[in-house]
Amino acid sequence: MNRLTLDLWVGFFVAIGLASLLFLALKVGNLSASTGGETYRLEAKFDNIGGLKVRAPVKSAGVVVGRVSEIRFDSDNYVAVVAMQVDGRYKFPRDTFATILTSGLLGEQYIGFEVGGDPEMLKAGDVIKKTQSAVVIEKLISQFMFNKAAETGDQQ
Repeated sequence: MNRLTLDLWVGFFVAIGLASLLFLALKVGNLSASTGGETYRLEAKFDNIGGLKVRAPVKSAGVVVGRVSEIRFDSDNYVAVVAMQVDGRYKFPRDTFATILTSGLLGEQYIGFEVGGDPEMLKAGDVIKKTQSAVVIEKLISQFMFNKAAETGDQQ
């Protein structure tokens, strides 16, 4: 093998390696192209979204059914409004409950749908009425400490 052929093969494998790294980086960052299917937009209002970010998954029964597309603050009602793009293959009843959950103890946050029993389905542009905000660990710890301090004060 001459020097030119060897250089071409090395360049070819380096290009494949760089393309693979780019592919993996996009997969890990949830930035890869979506399924390309039709989606519809839903919105939900939360008192506290914690660390929820744009592109966070929307899951139902553990299956990713959409992504968070926008997060904004409603200054009239002082709540966070989360817009989601849900895959058109999945329809949810109007009484679906949207909860901000965490993967594991300190993992990423996502929106979980708990389906209701209403025969009428959500349509594009609808607002999910039933929501539960993110659990903030700092608040839980401070409540626990406050309760312990109150118990100690009562015993004296």
